[in-house]
Amino acid sequence: MVRVRVRPMGSIEPYETVSGRRYRVRYRTPDHRQTDKRGFKTKRDAEQFAASVEVKKARGEFIDPAAGRISIGSLGEQWLNSRSDLKASTVYVYRSAWRLHVAPVWADRSLASVRNSEVQSWVTDLSNGSEGRKPKSATVVRRCHDILAAIFDVAVRDHLIPSNPARGIKVPRKVSKEHVYLTHDELAALCLATGEHATLIGLLGYTGLRWGEAAGLRVRDINLLRGRLNVSQNAVYVGGEVVVGTPKTYERRSVPFPEILVGPLRQAMAGKTPDDVVFDDHGAYMTTPTIKANSWWHRSVREVGLPPMTIHDLRHTAASLAISAGANVKAVQRMLGHASAAMTLDTYSDLFDDDLDSVAAVLNDHAAHTDVGKMWANAS
Repeated sequence: MVRVRVRPMGSIEPYETVSGRRYRVRYRTPDHRQTDKRGFKTKRDAEQFAASVEVKKARGEFIDPAAGRISIGSLGEQWLNSRSDLKASTVYVYRSAWRLHVAPVWADRSLASVRNSEVQSWVTDLSNGSEGRKPKSATVVRRCHDILAAIFDVAVRDHLIPSNPARGIKVPRKVSKEHVYLTHDELAALCLATGEHATLIGLLGYTGLRWGEAAGLRVRDINLLRGRLNVSQNAVYVGGEVVVGTPKTYERRSVPFPEILVGPLRQAMAGKTPDDVVFDDHGAYMTTPTIKANSWWHRSVREVGLPPMTIHDLRHTAASLAISAGANVKAVQRMLGHASAAMTLDTYSDLFDDDLDSVAAVLNDHAAHTDVGKMWANAS
């Protein structure tokens, strides 16, 4: 084997200290800035460091020690401003989490000063509550951790630090809230109780549209003859105003609605232009009624005697009614606008219990005709 010695491109200089002779390595960073590292006890140690710098520069792995002194706060603001791929509502939630929970702890810290154990302690404190603060939900804790970890990911990719101290952290598990499923009769009673909003509530309960999708529905998006809705925009209340954009998954979709809604929808569309929204608040986009504590929605739910529920729970009702009507998981996925059928199954696995019973019954019918099946049948 031929050993190749990497000759350092920097210079090595001795200097005297009270503890004896030490060596300093002067070298240039990939952007041609001159810097140095001192404190080496032997010239050999200094040479090895200088050689390693050249190897890392050649491989694109060099990390400037000074880069780690950049504050998390400055990089965090850059990260938030760069997330043009996120929905306005998501950015708003991220900014809120950053301002309330992440920045107060980490903004003034330098990137290189953070240790994995510190991040774990922070996550634990958020979950359990500390210094008189209330414990945060698993959703909030995971969101805060995601923000910090993403900022460090950027720092690693930009070669500011060698590794991400926020990865490998144990975060609390999200516990799914029990779904509220209304029957046809309960949904009908709720529609009647909401009065002028009956058509909107019926549409949400039978199509599974998100509130923003229903609020952004225009006259031209409804095909009464075909019984279809074209979901192409979303009107979401963000930071005190309604922001109109594309649906949550960025994909337009066609959603069927039952014939009983044709008449009410025709009335809701009467006298409006194709570009007008179907459900409006005196010409403006509607905002979700669950923002207010005693809105028409909450009063209607109490009047019918239903358990406390949000308007988003009507989406679960739509999934339940569709599955009970015989719709397969792929059809339900397309109706709800889920990213995949796996997501639909994970969300509504409890609604497919009857399918498991059917699988067992079919297996039993086929096995009963085999010799082993007959033997087991006689043994019972």
